[in-house]
Amino acid sequence: MPPPQSPVYTRFTLSDGRFSLVPPDFGLSSIAPTAGRLSLFNASAMNLLDILKPECIKAPLTSADKNGAIDELVDLLAASGKVKDAPALKDAVWTREQTRTTGIGYGLAIPHGKCTGVDGLAMAIGRPAIPIDFASIDGQPVKLIILLASAPDRTSDHIQALARVSRLMNSADFREQVFSASSDAELYELLKSQESR
Repeated sequence: MPPPQSPVYTRFTLSDGRFSLVPPDFGLSSIAPTAGRLSLFNASAMNLLDILKPECIKAPLTSADKNGAIDELVDLLAASGKVKDAPALKDAVWTREQTRTTGIGYGLAIPHGKCTGVDGLAMAIGRPAIPIDFASIDGQPVKLIILLASAPDRTSDHIQALARVSRLMNSADFREQVFSASSDAELYELLKSQESR
């Protein structure tokens, strides 16, 4: 299944033929001058469980809109100690979101931001109780939100995480399992089963 196309995302093809959509504000020109060669980032080496704590997953989310969902996920990161300055991260994520949507299609959104209040790389995942309008590039509402946060100097890690998420979500069967997860624990176990392969 080909990915939805958008002029504001760069499409990278992985070595196994799968795709990844990378927002242009990741600084690709300085990191990957040869466009289309995502293997430079070794996406398969990234294990999302290294940056995702079970307590940073919420299914279902309490919020029913884009603004509230993003704030809720940032608050999860702050409560877990992964983010020291929640207001700064919310501002960074919203500044990025207002530039262009992070709804990449197929029911998935990956809002992200960089700020000095984050140590390394952190991730929070939320499944809305009801799909949320994210102005996605395919026009479909979002069923899963994966928020990435990093320190300003961790651009390469940011790209690897995005690529890994894209690889996992390429599977229609896995997407449906994740979208149907009824609890935080079930969602974490689904991710764990995939990342343990």
